[in-house]
Amino acid sequence: MKKQILILSVVACQVLLNLKARAEETVSTLDDQQEVAVTIYNEDLALVRDLRQVTLPKGHVSLALREVSAKIRPETALLRSLNAGNRLTILEQNFDFDLLTPGKLLEKYVGREVQLVRTHPETGEDRFETARVLAASNGVVLQVGDRIETGVPGRLVFPSVPENLRDRPTLVIDLENRGAGHQELELSYLTGGLSWRADYVAELSPDDSSIDLSGWVTLTNQSGTTYPDALLQLVAGDVNRVRDQMRMRRDVMLEKSMVQAAAPQMQEESLFEYHLYTLQRPTTIRDNQTKQVSLLNAAEVPVAKEFRLQGSPQYYRSQYGDLGQKLKVGVFVEFENRKQARLGMPLPKGVVRVYKQDSDGRPQFVGEDRIDHTPENESVRLKLGDAFDVTASRKQTDFRKLGGDSRYNYRFESAYEIVLKNAKQEAVTVTVAEPVPGDWRILQESHPHEKAAADTALWKIEVPAKGMTVLDYRVEVKY
Repeated sequence: MKKQILILSVVACQVLLNLKARAEETVSTLDDQQEVAVTIYNEDLALVRDLRQVTLPKGHVSLALREVSAKIRPETALLRSLNAGNRLTILEQNFDFDLLTPGKLLEKYVGREVQLVRTHPETGEDRFETARVLAASNGVVLQVGDRIETGVPGRLVFPSVPENLRDRPTLVIDLENRGAGHQELELSYLTGGLSWRADYVAELSPDDSSIDLSGWVTLTNQSGTTYPDALLQLVAGDVNRVRDQMRMRRDVMLEKSMVQAAAPQMQEESLFEYHLYTLQRPTTIRDNQTKQVSLLNAAEVPVAKEFRLQGSPQYYRSQYGDLGQKLKVGVFVEFENRKQARLGMPLPKGVVRVYKQDSDGRPQFVGEDRIDHTPENESVRLKLGDAFDVTASRKQTDFRKLGGDSRYNYRFESAYEIVLKNAKQEAVTVTVAEPVPGDWRILQESHPHEKAAADTALWKIEVPAKGMTVLDYRVEVKY
């Protein structure tokens, strides 16, 4: 019993000595935080500005700033005093991200001695033995006296916590302070683990002529700390960064039910060649949390619906026969990001999910598409899927070589028939887009075309309800 008391006393003294060494640090926690501002960029990057009020002694100080981001880029950290002028001099900084866990504690004690405690199953008496930790990966290996044991047949008592093992991410800054007292310290740093994206929900009107559009900002915090009552700002744009690799962000779906109660809370302004969105109220961004904040609401935004059949340039280089039956006809909607269209706000890149009410008034999902950053006065075009009732078939009806002896001076003439069918109760207009390569001209056609680009011919074909329309054309191509 005396031996046990002696060992426990030694262990307690060692723990107290370790705590005393830690106590020599000036520790700052979230209780000292006066204000925090978080600016989140695209591609897993954020700027954190953390303002704390700390009492510092005069002379050499080791300031331990706890609860910073676990994914801080310590080389970007900047600490300055807002009220002490040039009385602070930064000497050194260390980021301790090795967090205290049983496994980490064992790793730090490899090659060192611990106390192995076994409890007698009948008497309940504890028996202490000194053991050396030989290994701590994939299990524990101990040397107890002249034998080797695995599986930890008892519990381990450690004399102290290693200095570089922290219970929370901590930035330790060694500084020289030339004036004791309260100081307003601002810590700024870049960090990973914080990301955002825009998600949009649109509801089509019954006649597909307009949409009600809601925009949401989806925030994800995996930085290892919480930012209470933070000033939140978001930067939309492609900021150039020097980095080794890109990190993928997990996708989080928005629920349709969230659209109804939201009100716009983000104010937008230009920032350099980007756009800055500021939340008009403080918000707490908790660790391992996904948060949605309203970005915009716009009602009755006019849209244009388009059925589009897309061709291929390879059709014009060789002889073919049947080029496909029941070809898919894509369905697109397009709207203008203009004030006249009840929008006119720079739209961050994101996914637009589109719904439409059925005959009973229940919203049904009808498609989604991804948009890039879209400035004011630009158009947004969404592909929602392929039409069920509008189909097409295509075949080459003629092909011949007109001349040429190499691939640089070939001349071909070919003819095509495209049959468009409409099983709907109302007439539709189908855009037939043909990417024609080389130097080309239409020799004959059953419907007039538009030269939309140097390599694109467009036909707008009216297809009657429960009917069909045939497009015939002949083209000459020179390479």
